[in-house]
Amino acid sequence: MLYEKLSERKKELGMTTEQLSRLSGVPVGTINKILSGETRSPRYATWQALERVLYGTEGSETGGAEESRNVPGEFWDTAYGNPPDVVREAVTPYLTKRQGEYTVEDYRKLPEDVRAELIDGELIFLETPTFTHQELVTELLFEIKLYIHKHKGPCRVLPSPLDVQLDCDNRTMVQPDIALICQNERITRKGIYGAPDFCIEIVSDSSRKRDYGVKMQKYMNAGVREYWIVDRKREKVVCYWFEGDDAPEITMYSFRDRVPVRIYDGSLEVDFPGILERLWKEA
Repeated sequence: MLYEKLSERKKELGMTTEQLSRLSGVPVGTINKILSGETRSPRYATWQALERVLYGTEGSETGGAEESRNVPGEFWDTAYGNPPDVVREAVTPYLTKRQGEYTVEDYRKLPEDVRAELIDGELIFLETPTFTHQELVTELLFEIKLYIHKHKGPCRVLPSPLDVQLDCDNRTMVQPDIALICQNERITRKGIYGAPDFCIEIVSDSSRKRDYGVKMQKYMNAGVREYWIVDRKREKVVCYWFEGDDAPEITMYSFRDRVPVRIYDGSLEVDFPGILERLWKEA
């Protein structure tokens, strides 16, 4: 079915319905009804708009253009919030390549309100962070920044959004939730060119596989010294140390532990029990 192919492609790109709506100009409600199969005969222009975003083409991947023009029966139903001859605006074809072929130039052409990462030529669209995610970022950032100020250290710590051209190539641009940079020559006007010294990711259901898998490998290979995965759902912190003969060294903590930052030889310990006590608790 056409809607199944489009749904699979959306999932493959890691794109949310809201992001697909912003890029295509098709209302969120209309997209939901198309991808669920509720709307079987959307307008030809709607298929075009969705396919331009998902495939960078008009009908060549799914056959949607031809098939939607020839569907018998229930033609265009205005009850689905998709009246004939109306598309909000023409979509600029930001996505015109296959996954694995995108470059930093393509990444920079995305609209400013679209959150994404580029990893080895693949564009990965990011969900809007939750309240708890942002609260964790703020708490961690505060503790690290306070330590740097107190000790008058040279390092700088920043939250996402921050472009990190991790491999200094044209195929990867990541957005660590928190990045600590101690080498000022890697700081540019647009972000970071090269590996930060320390990266932290606050894991979510949509990023779990990526944070524990490909991003861990990318950070290690690029020269990041230390990497934490903070997992609120499981109340654990997984710490990777990439320096030394036994790299990666992996140490696991719970949110009831004070967790040492190894790039500071443990003189900075993040107070996770205190953070846990202050976190907003969902009713």
